[in-house]
Amino acid sequence: MKPFVYTLLLAALLLASTACGSENGNSGGGGGDGGKELPGALDPANVVKSNPMKLYVHYMPWFETPATSADKKWGQHWTMATCNPDQKDANGRRQIASHYYPLIGPYASSDATVLNYHLLTMKYSGIDGIMIDWYGTQDKYDYAANRRNTEEVVKAAERVGLQFAIVYEDQTLSELPDNSSKVVQAIRDMQYLQTNFFGKVNYVKADSKPLLLVFGPQAITTPKDWTSVFGNLSVKPTFVVLNNHLHLANNASEKNAAGEYLWVNPDPASYYSKTGDMELCIGGAMPGFYDYYKQGGWGNSYTTYDAENGALFDRQLAAAKSAGLDYLQISTWNDFGEGTTIEPAEEYGYNYLTKLQQFSGTSYNEHVLKQIYRWYTLKQQYAGDKGDAAKYLSQVFYYFIALQPDKAEELMNELNNL
Repeated sequence: MKPFVYTLLLAALLLASTACGSENGNSGGGGGDGGKELPGALDPANVVKSNPMKLYVHYMPWFETPATSADKKWGQHWTMATCNPDQKDANGRRQIASHYYPLIGPYASSDATVLNYHLLTMKYSGIDGIMIDWYGTQDKYDYAANRRNTEEVVKAAERVGLQFAIVYEDQTLSELPDNSSKVVQAIRDMQYLQTNFFGKVNYVKADSKPLLLVFGPQAITTPKDWTSVFGNLSVKPTFVVLNNHLHLANNASEKNAAGEYLWVNPDPASYYSKTGDMELCIGGAMPGFYDYYKQGGWGNSYTTYDAENGALFDRQLAAAKSAGLDYLQISTWNDFGEGTTIEPAEEYGYNYLTKLQQFSGTSYNEHVLKQIYRWYTLKQQYAGDKGDAAKYLSQVFYYFIALQPDKAEELMNELNNL
């Protein structure tokens, strides 16, 4: 396999534009009148790992709550057709369309505190960045909301000091009337990515070019059309398609894709053994697959892969290591509808993240993950506070991004004594 080198930039460059802001991108800093003097904004630091493999996690930006959705209702990815999150059980747990329940409960993907919590937790698990599931620029269904949410996710990645890349859902083009219309819309989508994302210092680069994945392709299915889609870009991205879809982007005369990425495969080793001729192969690791589609009234279930209490994930990680992969995408952080989540949940806690800490070779353990969760709960407790509590919690965030978790924990302890 031909190696590609990801361009990693220093954390100081990552946060040059945000280091003087609060954890939500607004002004903030030291102690208030009469309060404890705090150092204020700190730059994010990079987690040291003994495993050189780049770890990315697939991220869904599509969740809405009544506070964020245009219709003031829970978003469809929490409800599907049969669930009502306004209904709670005896333990206060909301009814959502998933077999797993996020530790922080159902949330909005545009919530800055949620995003900071997510990305901090990833950072201390040895994850290098996120692969954001992206529906393009059409203004139909919930695509516009997803686009806005993605912009907020990108801001959070900049704040925390993680990389990001886009996974383009070209299936969103399927309802357009003809092939020409699909190509035209895809060109618009690529122009948006070039203008808004590809040039960011923390956008993942492969072979010195922006990395772009596609979930398929499914709607644009000829190499000629993909050549047209990329034709107006100043820099053609390093394009990676879903496993076994390379022929839809490349042929003898036109090459658009550098390789493939693996998605939800119970036997990854068999796939990796056939990828030696690819310039770039991004591996895949899933915790399991346990979708809610049938119970949620969204058709039949796809399939089920038993998580085996984490043993399946162990084998997936081991297969990636044995194959000598340079890059691995975890599928997924938060697709609760399909039950492929590693985000901390009531059913399995931090199990998958502690496995990643060990796999990546970080010095961190579950304790720091629990402290980040503690920070999130304190943010909820003191929501709306404009005094010392808000300043303390802003500083805790900066300590976390700067890899000073002991100071973060100490300051939270002090907050409890105010």
